Amino acid sequence: MTSGELEAYLHHQIPISRAMEVSVLDPGPARIVLGAPIGPNTNHRSTAFGGSVSTLATLAGWALVHRRLQEHGRAAHVVIQNGAIEYRSPITTDFRATCDTLDQVGWRRLLRGLDRHGRGRVRVSVRIEAEGTAAAHFTGAYVALGS
Repeated sequence: MTSGELEAYLHHQIPISRAMEVSVLDPGPARIVLGAPIGPNTNHRSTAFGGSVSTLATLAGWALVHRRLQEHGRAAHVVIQNGAIEYRSPITTDFRATCDTLDQVGWRRLLRGLDRHGRGRVRVSVRIEAEGTAAAHFTGAYVALGS
């Protein structure tokens, strides 16, 4: 899947990604990098809105799990089960979310769960950066449901 294909898929399936003007900078499958411009994602303090930062991180984690499942030939619906974000510094420029950390033991468990029970779960970590500085860190659990 190319950057353009994944971006079109996100914009169609998850409309907030279009409103945020999310772009796919690296389409995976081992690493997903999403970008967002500051313009449509600002708050009243002229910094990135926390909800936009959290949403970009959630999308990056979702996209990595989705792409990895595709690479393993698994058809499944991916949903987030829970997530937590730590904001480390204000963001005043365009920002990006990088997801390349996937719990490998959890990944194998997710695949076994899909095969045996039609569902599985995995945890991911996402870094949010702006101007090369770590601005936030997100961890989340995603569930894959067999289709």
